[in-house]
Amino acid sequence: MVEYPTTHARERPDHPAVIDVRDGSTLTYGRLEERSRALAHVLWGWGLRPGDHVALAVANRIEFYEFCWAAHRIGLYYTAVNTHLAPDEARFVVNDCGARALLVDSSLPELADALESGVDRVTHRIAVGGPRPGHEDYEVLASAGTGPLPHEGEGEKMLYTSGTTGTPKGVARPLTDGEPGSVFLIRPLMLGMGFDRDTVLMNPAPLYHSAPLGYGFGVHRLGGTVLISGRFDAEQCLESMQRHRATHGLFVPTHFVRMLRVPDKERYDLSSLVTAAHGAAPCPPSVKREMIDWWGPVIVEYYAGTEGAGMTLLDSQQWLDHPGSVGRPVSGAVHIVDEASGEELPTGETGAVYFSGGVAFRYHGDDAKTAGAYGPNGWSTLGDIGRLDGDGYLYLSDRKSFTVISGGVNIYPQEAENVLIGHPLVSDVAAFGIPDDDLGEVLIAVVEPVEGATVGPDSGAEILAWCTERLSRQKCPRRIEFRDRLPRADNGKLYKRTLRDEYTGARTPPP
Repeated sequence: MVEYPTTHARERPDHPAVIDVRDGSTLTYGRLEERSRALAHVLWGWGLRPGDHVALAVANRIEFYEFCWAAHRIGLYYTAVNTHLAPDEARFVVNDCGARALLVDSSLPELADALESGVDRVTHRIAVGGPRPGHEDYEVLASAGTGPLPHEGEGEKMLYTSGTTGTPKGVARPLTDGEPGSVFLIRPLMLGMGFDRDTVLMNPAPLYHSAPLGYGFGVHRLGGTVLISGRFDAEQCLESMQRHRATHGLFVPTHFVRMLRVPDKERYDLSSLVTAAHGAAPCPPSVKREMIDWWGPVIVEYYAGTEGAGMTLLDSQQWLDHPGSVGRPVSGAVHIVDEASGEELPTGETGAVYFSGGVAFRYHGDDAKTAGAYGPNGWSTLGDIGRLDGDGYLYLSDRKSFTVISGGVNIYPQEAENVLIGHPLVSDVAAFGIPDDDLGEVLIAVVEPVEGATVGPDSGAEILAWCTERLSRQKCPRRIEFRDRLPRADNGKLYKRTLRDEYTGARTPPP
């Protein structure tokens, strides 16, 4: 069977492909086929051909998947724009990717207005969610009659890194334009998590991120159902999983923290769950244990990147046996490398994490950054630091760019963060290095208190004492500061570089 939505449109046309849990609106496989095919005809008629680019700046809504599948099925690259970007940042992404057609969302008027100008390569504009002057009406285009397409192939998403460690870059993987169903990069990962045609995936994160979009496409290849929502609401998420008998969930650690704090959370029946996967950001061990205690051994962790260089996976029992690990490779191999010498390090030693056997990728328009992601042997890295244990399990220490060298000692801020998040006053935390005349750098931590908590003059000292009771003093921050909210992206990633720059007087360069 060809793993592609067209197959399921033929075999189960009335089966839901997407359900918006906010209002119950549903896109069946029959409708997904009809509407994506109609849009594909429009794009082809506008002269777009395999390898060309389109972009969309759209909130979570059913049409998001329709448009992406339309572009995909005729061999295009499609770029989803982060809808929280500032106007100049959004224009940068649309220009940088070279989009010739742009879909905007009338429910996001400020973003749509910003993209009215300064994106000169765009020759065709579409608006969804209401009319906009100078834009084609999405509903009219998607409702047009359909017939055989002049060309069908496998397109590819080209998404931009979140920019948590610098200027966002488009990640472009090779475009095969092969036969429909011939490209399914994360298939081994999804099958390992028990995805199949009966899957109901709770997919609460913004679809413009790599995992929510990619896993949604994977579910559609297998014939299952994707549940989407708007801004994450822990109680709505739990209620929707119960109501729709979700078999799978795709989360980030921030989601876990918020769901764990829902009052009387045990009242929700989540017995249908097969797998609850999490990734994108490190999960504190205390949070992971609480989730396993609550949901049972269905928690699965994956480590991967938008680049597709490699991926690791481990289930609940493996994590309990190897606490803190992010798993073993699903395909290919993991190598720990001393970047000073380029030599592979022995088991147990900490160094740069490299993958072999992954998919080739490049950073769009940045040959230097692409070259920096590959070693001389062709292995590639996402910029993380880690080690392997004797059983081949990978443990991440931190991002290379966040490693603090204090008095000649390497300190990995994530270790302190994992401890600090367990303090009852702490809702979120970021630890990073700042310059110090004596030691070169010292570690500090910025804490977002739990809602309603009172921060007093002794709160910082109390949290520091908590840390030193659980972690060596050398690894703990020298001071604690507080702020109402940390700059965390809605995919769970922390904009630590921006935060660190505030304290060092540096400035993160704009796109």
